[in-house]
Amino acid sequence: MHKGVECMKNLLVTGYRAHELNIFSQKHEGIVYIKKALTRKLVPLIEDGLEWVITPGQYGVDLWACEVVIELKQLYPQLRLSILSAFSSPEENWKDDKKDYYQQVLKGVDYYAAVSKQPYSGPWQFQARDELLLRKTDGILLVYDEDAGEGSPKYMKEKALKKQQAEGYEYISISSEDIQSIADEERFE
Repeated sequence: MHKGVECMKNLLVTGYRAHELNIFSQKHEGIVYIKKALTRKLVPLIEDGLEWVITPGQYGVDLWACEVVIELKQLYPQLRLSILSAFSSPEENWKDDKKDYYQQVLKGVDYYAAVSKQPYSGPWQFQARDELLLRKTDGILLVYDEDAGEGSPKYMKEKALKKQQAEGYEYISISSEDIQSIADEERFE
């Protein structure tokens, strides 16, 4: 174990947006396996002293991770959850069912803030958010798989790996294979 791991207090968790995984319903079975994969990676980190899970709160992996953390807080009451969105009211243009879901998730969040206090005005807001997220965390758990095709997490991966080289930032990933193997295990049981 190198130095980075034992003092990881703040973890950024992010990854694909739902539509990038062709998930258009909250009832999609893939979500269950993604949440299980997240849980498997998070539990040992929490047991090692992880205090905060911080996510950008986008519709997809970010919010599923929030659900996982909200559940884990019952077992680990010291765990905290934060959403740092890029701009105010990101859910404004979402459909009602997504909005309701987002409001439900927000109830379990310990800290919520928008990096830019104004509504969406340009990609600079995402850049500012990502820089803040990377600055505030000791490591990242990224659900991303280049082999499965590029997606929005690509930029976060590049930034995280740069930070890893510069200052030992912790990089943990969950690939499609990881998720598939959980699904396969369940089918065999």
